[in-house]
Amino acid sequence: MFDVIVVGGGPVGACAGTLLARGTSRAAGLSVALLEPRPPTTAPVDTRGDLRVVALSRASERLLTRAGAWTQIPRERCHPYERMRIWHQSVSPDSDAVLVFDAADVGEPNLGYIAESRALQTALLAAFAEAGGHIETAPLSALAIGEEGVQVSTPHGTLPARLVVGADGAQSALRAAAGLTVELRAYGQTAIVANVSTAKLHESTAWQRFMHDGTLAFLPLADGTSSIVWSADDARAANLVSLSDADFAGELDRASDLALGETRLLSARLSFPLMGLAAQRYVAQRVALIGDAAHVVHPLAGQGVNLGLLDAAALAEQVQAAVAAREDPGALRVLRAYERWRKSEVAAMALSIDTFDRLLAHGAGPLARLAQRGLSWVNASQELRRFFIRRALGLSGELPQMAR
Repeated sequence: MFDVIVVGGGPVGACAGTLLARGTSRAAGLSVALLEPRPPTTAPVDTRGDLRVVALSRASERLLTRAGAWTQIPRERCHPYERMRIWHQSVSPDSDAVLVFDAADVGEPNLGYIAESRALQTALLAAFAEAGGHIETAPLSALAIGEEGVQVSTPHGTLPARLVVGADGAQSALRAAAGLTVELRAYGQTAIVANVSTAKLHESTAWQRFMHDGTLAFLPLADGTSSIVWSADDARAANLVSLSDADFAGELDRASDLALGETRLLSARLSFPLMGLAAQRYVAQRVALIGDAAHVVHPLAGQGVNLGLLDAAALAEQVQAAVAAREDPGALRVLRAYERWRKSEVAAMALSIDTFDRLLAHGAGPLARLAQRGLSWVNASQELRRFFIRRALGLSGELPQMAR
């Protein structure tokens, strides 16, 4: 019998499995199996990068270091960003009203990293294997929860465990099998991602513009190009996806107000509808949800993976403490402590992100105009800037010990 089975081998699931398997100074590592039917293959260094990128905070960097994965991410697949420039369409990108966060203001070398999702997942799966974890290349077929343990069925057979962790995304099969329900919220927006070159250097800066019909971000990559994430109202996004490459670049130039000069599309465009998700319960007897299986937030703040990695660390700490105290790691009492911790933290972040989207990207009227002016007010206050920089670094809130 395994101590834990993690369903889903994306970055969040692989991180949870690795932290559980590695153990701590106070607790030995656990026996962990991870179900991932389609583990990634390592891409050759000279190929074009993965279109799916994630922003990693300082807290996430610390967790990945603890997991033994940080040094396994190729540097050409993970680039630090030192500044953020955020502005509303009502001002120019070089205006004094642009909100600027600079790592130097808080004595940090950078604000975080932009990493290719595939490279991150590959590094974490390698770290999981090095920690003694067992990778099962099969999907979940069925789940049976008993008093003494769980039975996780796959096409290859049945695996027993004391705890099963759902890290299999927004459409979580584990969540459905456990009977845990969610609240969904359609944003009426579609995200478009692509890689582009720009006439001006990105200066290791993340650029973000709020517009009346969405949000556009340029994320700096190691080769000097940028990844764009354009969250637009559905009708606008459908039109953008249908355009030729040249016409799309023209629309991108207008939407960015040429903050980085003229752009050229370097890749295909991927698009996906945006929807918020919140599990009503993160846990049940012998079951815990982490990452997108538990919550999905709007991508405008780049916090999705960071929240999931903090879930992974918080759950690992709770479970390892229970085992060290000779408690059952699948007991509902143990898992509810994790739920109370992370559910409140995620809810606060989700509310902040939704407020930004509602007031800055889609707002009208006095309250929205006040919020738009607020960007320049924050920029004028060193203390407020430092507060938000710490938020961007992921160093606020109730952090797991491994992220401190």
